[in-house]
Amino acid sequence: MTADPQDPSPRLTDFDLVLNPDGLLRLTWPQDASISEADAEAAMRQVNLVCGEDRHPMLVDMATTAVVSRGARAVFGRPCQASRIALLGSSPVDRVIANFFLGINKVPCPTKFFTSEPDALEWLAVD
Repeated sequence: MTADPQDPSPRLTDFDLVLNPDGLLRLTWPQDASISEADAEAAMRQVNLVCGEDRHPMLVDMATTAVVSRGARAVFGRPCQASRIALLGSSPVDRVIANFFLGINKVPCPTKFFTSEPDALEWLAVD
């Protein structure tokens, strides 16, 4: 996903968002991403745009994410068109970031951290 020329807020980190034919959203952040509030706003705006009126389970690949700003954490705590969110990480740092987020924020839908993609996909399929 590249920066939207109509969006005046600065984005520092690109992301990839895909709605699979099976109805699963995949939001992928690049390695060593530093996610700002503007980045989070852009991602959530795109999630809502892609989903329209429908709600979909979402896999967020945050493996090796470096930083999630306080503002970004606040944005991720707002309701969006995701019905369930699986946070997929690969390192102890990812787990700390996810647990910190889940511990201090009221999440708008069922949200859980995984280090196994098959486990995350199985959990999302419950939706």
